[in-house]
Amino acid sequence: MEGKCLCGAITVRTPDKKSIDACHCGMCRRWGGGPALGIACGSDVQIEGVDKLKVYQSSEWAQRAFCGECGTHIFYKLLPTNEYFVPAGLFQNGIEFEFKEQIFIDRKPSYYEFANQTLNLTEAEVFAKFAPSEEN
Repeated sequence: MEGKCLCGAITVRTPDKKSIDACHCGMCRRWGGGPALGIACGSDVQIEGVDKLKVYQSSEWAQRAFCGECGTHIFYKLLPTNEYFVPAGLFQNGIEFEFKEQIFIDRKPSYYEFANQTLNLTEAEVFAKFAPSEEN
């Protein structure tokens, strides 16, 4: 799949994924004004226009990136696993996504609600799911 920022300075290529997830954590809502709707892409993401990319270390375990020209969100990257979550809105070519999962559901404010039936994970369940493996 191929997506672009608003101004076209950055192009993102990802595996062909059809499911999107919503994150209701406070950081995502502060970053974008509402829940983040993204695609879990693993580590297989190619970015053109990296000279325009601005990366912000938003926590000990994650980075967020945006276009330095137009401000479009480009990715959230989970550092321990090198996994990218790319905003679904970058892809404007008629892809029919399926809404699968909502995370940090216990952090979702009461002023909005999705009607879709999804898997809903609490903050504790999210941290358990993405925690680095203890195996050596």
